[in-house]
Amino acid sequence: MVDVASTPVEPDGAPRIAVLDILRGIAILGILFMNINDMGQSLHASFDDVRHLGWSAIDQVVWWLREVLAMGTARALLEMLFGAGMVILTDRFATEAEESAVLRRYFTRNIILLLFGLVHVFVLLWPGDILHTYALAAMVAFLFRELRPRALLFLGSSMAVFLLIGGALTYSASVSSAADVQRVEARQRSGQGLTQTDRTILTNQAARTKARATMMAEVKARIAAEDTARTGTFKTWVTQQWATFTYTEGQGFETLFVWEAAATMLIGAGLYRLGVLQGARSRRFYVGLTLWSYALGVPLRLFEAYAGTRFDGSPDFSMATSEIARLAMTLGHLGLINLLVTTVIGARLLRPFVAAGRTALSIYVAQTLICLWVLYPPFMLGLYGTMSWTGLMLTAVGIDAALLVGANLWVRRFRIAPVEWAWRSLAERRMLPWREGARHAVVAG
Repeated sequence: MVDVASTPVEPDGAPRIAVLDILRGIAILGILFMNINDMGQSLHASFDDVRHLGWSAIDQVVWWLREVLAMGTARALLEMLFGAGMVILTDRFATEAEESAVLRRYFTRNIILLLFGLVHVFVLLWPGDILHTYALAAMVAFLFRELRPRALLFLGSSMAVFLLIGGALTYSASVSSAADVQRVEARQRSGQGLTQTDRTILTNQAARTKARATMMAEVKARIAAEDTARTGTFKTWVTQQWATFTYTEGQGFETLFVWEAAATMLIGAGLYRLGVLQGARSRRFYVGLTLWSYALGVPLRLFEAYAGTRFDGSPDFSMATSEIARLAMTLGHLGLINLLVTTVIGARLLRPFVAAGRTALSIYVAQTLICLWVLYPPFMLGLYGTMSWTGLMLTAVGIDAALLVGANLWVRRFRIAPVEWAWRSLAERRMLPWREGARHAVVAG
């Protein structure tokens, strides 16, 4: 089994829990499989037609595996762990200060993280940054941190319930509209006269078809413009990355992302208080959690993947179940990992991920530097647009393997990773030590 006691305390006094570090390490490495397609090919294409990124037989197999097993789960696991971290940190702060001081200290940490995220967007040029989103979401989730665990879980399920109801209503309206159109068209083919209501139905359908065609044309234009800009000059690349970020912000996606993250953080906080995240429950519990979660999540994910490959614009119910599927698959992974760490072989295989968990923020930034500044910019290797789904996923495997090795080498010599050191030093207003026995220095100003 993983020896929790062997995982050291951070230089700022933050405790480390080995199982949480393993989960965090797996999640941060897994996030690259979600990001690399938007780094190595058009980000707009990922939201439109996945065939733009290659659709050979092997590409389809790779895409289905990614869609069913991994889509959104690394992000969800990171969000849950952020919620657990909120509980750990605020409980620790609460033993040292009053509520106002706890609030100020926690918000300071997240304002700094927000600034790091904006640097990630506008300097390192990654429009898909999650740090600024997590910082905003954490400040929302903080307000509910003292709720009972079951209340946290209930509130955290708000987005899944909203999407289920909203998606079901949208799907029902779409099906009803399609049935009306088929009925009117059947009457038309049989030579029957059309009523004013029938003509209105056909007019509305024509308007929807035109609007969809216009939208598809606009998306294809954005993809083409992105492809041109990201294979052009440094200036066109920078301008495009900024434009992509401002476009997603302008579409209102940030509100949705913050809601998703804050809700899942509350689920993580609830699971931590119940002892689920950190492996404090029985083996029987984790067996049940794994089996029941996969029993729900896998079929929903298969259905969602199937709907995503129809490419015909027909009514799609998967939007209603997407968040339920994401959370179910994440809980299945969580249960499986907690089962594995209780076995000799599993603990041995998972032990290297402790280092990845301790250096997660630095790994996240390193993924951006490798992909956006070495592999896929219009300079250096200039590989943007040259890899299909298969090549992108294999590249992610190679990058993650190198980063995992690098993380383990780093923690043998240093107590804290570079980006974590900068974040926590600024939050603590003192230079945290890199090595054992290093002196603490107060940050000027």
